Amino acid sequence: MIQINNNIKIEDFKKKINQLWTLSGEKINRIAAEYDENQGAPVFTVNGKYATRGWTEWTHGFQFGSAVLQFDAVDDNQFIDLAKRQVLDKMATHVSHTGVHDHGFNNLSTYGNLLRLMHEGKIPHNEWEANFYALAIKISGSVQASRWTDLPEGGFIYSFNGPHSLFVDTIRSCRILMASHLMGHSLQGEGDRKISLFERALQHIKATSKYSIYYGEGRDHYDIWGRTAHEVIFNTNDGQFRCPNAQQGYTGFSTWTRGLAWGMLGFAEELEALELLNNDELTEFGGFDKIEEMMLKGAKATCDFYIEHTPSCGVTYWDTGAPNLHKLGDYLDSPADPYNDWEPVDSSAAAIGAQGLLRLGNYLRKKGQKDAGDKYWQAGLTVFNSLLQEPYLSTDTNHHGLLLHTIYHQPNGWDHIPEGSKIANGESCMWGDYHFRELALYVQKMIAGEPYYQYTNCVK
Repeated sequence: MIQINNNIKIEDFKKKINQLWTLSGEKINRIAAEYDENQGAPVFTVNGKYATRGWTEWTHGFQFGSAVLQFDAVDDNQFIDLAKRQVLDKMATHVSHTGVHDHGFNNLSTYGNLLRLMHEGKIPHNEWEANFYALAIKISGSVQASRWTDLPEGGFIYSFNGPHSLFVDTIRSCRILMASHLMGHSLQGEGDRKISLFERALQHIKATSKYSIYYGEGRDHYDIWGRTAHEVIFNTNDGQFRCPNAQQGYTGFSTWTRGLAWGMLGFAEELEALELLNNDELTEFGGFDKIEEMMLKGAKATCDFYIEHTPSCGVTYWDTGAPNLHKLGDYLDSPADPYNDWEPVDSSAAAIGAQGLLRLGNYLRKKGQKDAGDKYWQAGLTVFNSLLQEPYLSTDTNHHGLLLHTIYHQPNGWDHIPEGSKIANGESCMWGDYHFRELALYVQKMIAGEPYYQYTNCVK
């Protein structure tokens, strides 16, 4: 399990974060100069150079959003200018895309961050430009909410696999529904029926909490606190739960750690957003306390599982049930080894999960639960500290990636195995790089006393 460093403080990260941004800017410029956009969206690196491979174009938002985060961190106009050009050129199709569950990833990373910067005074205010970003967020929220499967109680945004499929990842696309709702927007259905985007987001979060996360309550033989299923399968004829499943994990009965991390961060972010809704709006759905209890249960369970089932350094292997982990010996009591012969590390899960730990810790501290909050906060800092060092921080400026030793799809064998190695290692992915930057920006803003960084800052 993670050996939580209770002595480390955010101020200790200032120099390391500055180094990260120096490397990050060089890599953003190198990708812009060297990557052939005609290939499609860059997904992961092969021999240190970004390449494309995937089911959908779900990584453009991370690519272009990275330039926005870079500008926010270092105040260099070349990056905001680059981001705006890229967004105008490539992002319109992502706003209207009806075939994916990735709207929160793509459109809040770009349009959302740009509008946030305008509201925070980081870029000049322009009414038409602000309305352009807001319109994209509103439409994206509605398009995402229309991808809907009804259940006997509630429903969910279904994955690109089809109406039977609930992905744990999609809790983070609930952000686009929430942002759109907070801007006063709704989904118009048949006969001009108004469908609440908040209600759909809440129903999806409830479905994720109920079916994707396990709480040691005997749902199956492998039910332990915080275990997370990547995919949940339903009978679309009657809406009944059928089984857990995995697309990128080992099995539906083990925990794919990036899916776990999406859940950790997703629940924590929605807890923060919940405080922006008025009590009258929440009463219809059981009230603030009931909704908060559900979200806190999911957040704590997933974060606890991560702490308990991750090596001492805080960087996790790709799946906690990966079949060859036992060959690594007492792997949970020592730092992760990305160069081992048996199972890959996934540092992208660590970058995403660390932010979830920090946000949950901060939320509990604000609620007066200092001891519990400190546990998650310090765990998040411990993970971040490991990622800011080699072998995870990519200091080779010829390498396109910022965060090394990430995994995209281990079961399909998509990740590059370098010569002389038996497993994939040494490569980066676009979501790992983006969330590494976002994690650094989150901590940097806390150090500097800037406005707290959360996705709802795009709502004025």
